[in-house]
Amino acid sequence: MKKLGRKALAVAVAVALGAGVTSVVTAPATASVDGGEAHGGEATFLVLTPQGATVDRALARVAAADGTVIADYRQIGVLVVRSANRDFVADTAGAGVESVASTAGLGTVLDEGHTVELTTGELAAVGGDPSTEPLFAQQWNMPMIDLPRAHTVTAGSADVVVGVLDSGISSSHPDLAGQLARDKSASCLGGVADTTEAAWNPTTSDHGTHVAGTIAAARNGVGVTGVAPGVKVAAVKVVDNEGYIYPEAAVCGFMWAAEQGMQLTNNSYYLDPWELNCRNDARQRPVWQAVQRAIRYSQSKGVLTVASAGNANHDLAHRFVDSGSPNNGTPEVREVNGACLVLPAQAPGVVTVAAVGPTGQKSYYSSYGQGVVDVTAPGGDSRIRTQGLTPTTADAILSTTFNTVTRIDGWGWKQGTSMSGPHVTGVAALALSARPGMTPGQLAALLERTAVPQPCPAGGYDPIPLLPSATDYTATCQGGTRNGFHGAGLVNAYRAVK
Repeated sequence: MKKLGRKALAVAVAVALGAGVTSVVTAPATASVDGGEAHGGEATFLVLTPQGATVDRALARVAAADGTVIADYRQIGVLVVRSANRDFVADTAGAGVESVASTAGLGTVLDEGHTVELTTGELAAVGGDPSTEPLFAQQWNMPMIDLPRAHTVTAGSADVVVGVLDSGISSSHPDLAGQLARDKSASCLGGVADTTEAAWNPTTSDHGTHVAGTIAAARNGVGVTGVAPGVKVAAVKVVDNEGYIYPEAAVCGFMWAAEQGMQLTNNSYYLDPWELNCRNDARQRPVWQAVQRAIRYSQSKGVLTVASAGNANHDLAHRFVDSGSPNNGTPEVREVNGACLVLPAQAPGVVTVAAVGPTGQKSYYSSYGQGVVDVTAPGGDSRIRTQGLTPTTADAILSTTFNTVTRIDGWGWKQGTSMSGPHVTGVAALALSARPGMTPGQLAALLERTAVPQPCPAGGYDPIPLLPSATDYTATCQGGTRNGFHGAGLVNAYRAVK
């Protein structure tokens, strides 16, 4: 089975969605001698200290090594530091410091996905049920998760705030402007929160705006509806203008969500340019530790983390050859094992989401794995009906968009596990609205308990054999009622709130 490559961040207006989740490899970041990304000769480092202990000795070592602390997350024993010292890692080692790693070269390209925007003419010609939303008739994904019946119970409570860790949310979008928890929104680029509105708005990507619309687009007679239109979303920007997600931004995002009292975070990305973060790798281990500490801390503060399984069509439960990483430079071939996991999807306590298309079958691109995937949800599949021969745009997910060229808000189609994750986050938000006070563990268990089991397909699974590509998208589903393609099943909004 070959890897479905990650796509570099790019503006993708009116391009053929049917091209699927394609691969465009970007040039690696400018690097200093130690491999760190160069910013005026400086690099960013994660300094990990023993948890529960004072950070005083670590702070002293950082200062002595000519480092500047730009973010102090002593709650989890993580410091984000900038330094131009080429020997910073060696000079900082010692008592009070567990590990140090440069994060440069560890920025991950967001799996942006193509956007196909609805044109002005298409918007003008829209029919549908005027008692709901003009575009609701094209949101096939919402009836699939039993949303209309769920909304007879609750559309969500404004007391529930969802952190969207992504590329920012357009604060001017008519379907989102009233949905934003502006006082809890921030940019985490560089590892430290910036709450100015311009900082957390999108610049070069509409990914976060699309995700936010699936979660909470308003029921206001305009555009689409979200799964939980009564809740609030907070933009937590972790994707920079080049489309990279660095570990320090993700750590900041989880910590910000925890300290701001959010109950959920949606994470439609993976960390580390290597698709899997290997805990037995000296360079990658501090990243794993820092991110896991941040997730665990947010969980202790009542935050449930929902994450996408990825678009590589990989069986994450078994060893495989990763031939498409790193995605910020020239891919290499390496065999990975049980010490290598997708972050944040495979961190403990995270709800991991796979994707299905309009027929309910596993989307051809969706990663999977028995014991890895917890639930599945609509992510779109523009190729499933024609077995890959030609695309059907309307079989992707319709949501809110922001054209980064014209700076105009709109609506359009994307597909990917990035789109399935927010369905689950939205259902979780509805469940919390109906049953306030649930812990993250209780909420995760409810999502699984109320999901509708989906069987494995008979025999081998080859959903798009006619796709004009040499890439092999066959997959093998393992398990019974709970299986590697669907986990506990298709998330169901009504069952989660009734």
